[in-house]
Amino acid sequence: MSDTNDYVNEPPHYLKGGIESIDYIKQQLGDGFKYYLEGSMLKYNHRFKYKNDNPLEDLKKSQWYLDRLIKELSNEK
Repeated sequence: MSDTNDYVNEPPHYLKGGIESIDYIKQQLGDGFKYYLEGSMLKYNHRFKYKNDNPLEDLKKSQWYLDRLIKELSNEK
């Protein structure tokens, strides 16, 4: 049996309740959203070295938050 979920780009548990978690967080934080993204990058950059089973997943998550931060900052211009 194969797990076909993409836990980096579309974690299934983040899509519950009619709104994706990241969109809800952005709505609630407003201008502070970019700091949330930066903090998440720091978290995953720190955690990857302790993940013996799948360290690359945390690095990819960090990359996802970096890409989202770049997108947010690009939209501010």
